[in-house]
Amino acid sequence: MPTSCKCAAALSVVIATLCVSPSELARAQNMTPPGLEFAFEVTVEVADPIVVGELPTGQTRRIIDIIGGTVKGPDISGRIIRGGADWQLIRRDDGFTDIDARYAIETDDGHLVYVTNVGIRHAPPAVMARLNAGEVVDQSQIYFRAVPKFETSAPELEWLMRAIFISTGERYPNGVVLRFWRVL
Repeated sequence: MPTSCKCAAALSVVIATLCVSPSELARAQNMTPPGLEFAFEVTVEVADPIVVGELPTGQTRRIIDIIGGTVKGPDISGRIIRGGADWQLIRRDDGFTDIDARYAIETDDGHLVYVTNVGIRHAPPAVMARLNAGEVVDQSQIYFRAVPKFETSAPELEWLMRAIFISTGERYPNGVVLRFWRVL
């Protein structure tokens, strides 16, 4: 069989696989999305941003030291250990921010949890300009979401490593409030 025929046959198999019957489509449209369960809230104290500068890509690199904070939830409580940071890339044109925060929690029981929280933050450009200048802004105008990952050696906190979480954030001049939700 010529190569072009083999490619056409393979393509028709792919297309047939992608086609969905009306009953399958109706079933997919009635599927229930996963739920969310509140896990805990983190209040983070931060230092003033260190502005590395504008990169050739048109983004500004900032590093924001994490200097402390608290963790409160039904199954975990503790404090944020000094020494973490949030590495940000901020677009010049609209203030869209890529976030990469890394820090550690020490629970009230003395267990340590390493957190990596990668996400995005954006709002209308004027709001982002005020936020990045350290002003208080209406948090309902800001989209601030991240996907955390946790690492710990504590068996009683293994639940943190056995589920997907999302977090929502609010940025204030000297801190951040994050709420973590377990995807059910």
